[in-house]
Amino acid sequence: MEKTNHVNSCDSRVHAYKNGKTMEQCKEEARENTRVLSKELLENGEVSWTRVLDTAGHDELVYKLTLKYLRQQGHDIGNNKIPRVKPNTCL
Repeated sequence: MEKTNHVNSCDSRVHAYKNGKTMEQCKEEARENTRVLSKELLENGEVSWTRVLDTAGHDELVYKLTLKYLRQQGHDIGNNKIPRVKPNTCL
């Protein structure tokens, strides 16, 4: 009996990441996290990286994509000495 194994594919559209999610699923989850965290930023004035990680379900790829999308929206995502996200004051 011959098995066909599609997991060895380098195609990012079908490659499984943590919890069996594809890259597109990770991106969509990160976009949703960004919407949630953007609201929290406006309400609270800042969000810790720990909160971003918790929102991402401790999934490294989703976490990094969420920070990327927050930065693209103009938020200050901090650095290793200031691990927090602050809203863009010009928004």
